[in-house]
Amino acid sequence: MAYRVGYFVGSLSSTSINRILATALIRLAPDDLEFFEIPIRDLPLYSQDYDADYPAVAVDLKESIASADAVLFVTPEYNRSIPGGLKNAIDWASRPWGQNSFDHIPAAVIGASVGAIGTAVAQQSLRGVLSFCNARQMTAPEAYIQFSPDTFADDGTVHNAGTATFLRDYLVEFRDHIERVLTVLPRDTDV
Repeated sequence: MAYRVGYFVGSLSSTSINRILATALIRLAPDDLEFFEIPIRDLPLYSQDYDADYPAVAVDLKESIASADAVLFVTPEYNRSIPGGLKNAIDWASRPWGQNSFDHIPAAVIGASVGAIGTAVAQQSLRGVLSFCNARQMTAPEAYIQFSPDTFADDGTVHNAGTATFLRDYLVEFRDHIERVLTVLPRDTDV
């Protein structure tokens, strides 16, 4: 059985190193994981004023999440937290009240930074938000990736064998996590 994984790139930058990391993950993933990006760039800032009439881009966001078996967050760290664009997307997806798209969805978090702590603080911040949203998070292994052009090519090729092995193992664990969660909490695909 294949699992559809919707992934979020937390950075809106066209030159995002986390987009390169997402491409690397897709290249290294087990064959039974099918990835598609859930775009967040065009979402307006969330306001409760929209709850009665969601704009089309926000409806598309919620439908993309509903069509996924699981979600993967690939995010940078901005000011020791998650980027505003990613938080905005989570706010849209978890609203209106009682229509939380992340409820019980298998989820994982990973991120890259040029710094040695590789998005550790942002990931902890994101985990707190996802806990409130009732996402079923993979808690281990944690993956704080230090990015360098010597390790990652722009096309997602990973030049460091140890890093490639770690990422492959991370994705195998994510696939196993998805299977465990969906065995207990099957997704309603008729949403």
